[in-house]
Amino acid sequence: MRVQSLTLAVAGAALLAPSMAAAAEPRVPAAPTALLEGDVRATDLLTRVRDCTRISHGRFRSDHGKRASVAVCGTRHAVFWKADLDIDCDGQPGPRCNRRTDPLFSAATAYRQSDGRALSAERLPYVVVPAGGPVWNPADDGVRGGSVAAVVYRGRVQYAVVGDIGPRGLIGEASYATAKALGIDPNPRHGGAPSGVTYIVFKNSQARPIESHAAAVAAGRRLARRFVQGE
Repeated sequence: MRVQSLTLAVAGAALLAPSMAAAAEPRVPAAPTALLEGDVRATDLLTRVRDCTRISHGRFRSDHGKRASVAVCGTRHAVFWKADLDIDCDGQPGPRCNRRTDPLFSAATAYRQSDGRALSAERLPYVVVPAGGPVWNPADDGVRGGSVAAVVYRGRVQYAVVGDIGPRGLIGEASYATAKALGIDPNPRHGGAPSGVTYIVFKNSQARPIESHAAAVAAGRRLARRFVQGE
């Protein structure tokens, strides 16, 4: 179950936006086995993260009420975890992400576009990292707003950026656009994937500007190649 982001808890009722009428959800096609955005195969990335050297001081919950079972693992160049995917619809309101389609909608994201506006969950593939705490502080491992990520699900590789911050004890969330591109139902009320999603975030990477998906893809392809080669 998705909860309100840390941004909303801090910002309160700031950045109010008018509700938009909900539109019918597009049919989500079955995920193919082909690559989505790069020349690094999903199987090669998954082989690279098969073994976990845990860097978190404990484990995260994938949802409230569940057992804490998700560890954050690390290599020299990346951190990764394997979890579910809850839908983050926060940011700029649109026909798919607004107060009518998502009861937990927030018009704010922890990180902003170069023009100062919130990110758009509908248009931008981004992932959510937990707020820094005693279990894990993402910034200690070079994970910040705009860091480049590869998200793997059922043979698909989707490049994204770190775009929002979630609750301290939970992990496993990504934007509407990320889910849709991976063939996951992106509906913020009942969509998402219960398991099987691998998140790989490359340390000290940066997509500039953060709202440019093309920049994330270009950097992600290069970093993924280096990652699977063990460099």
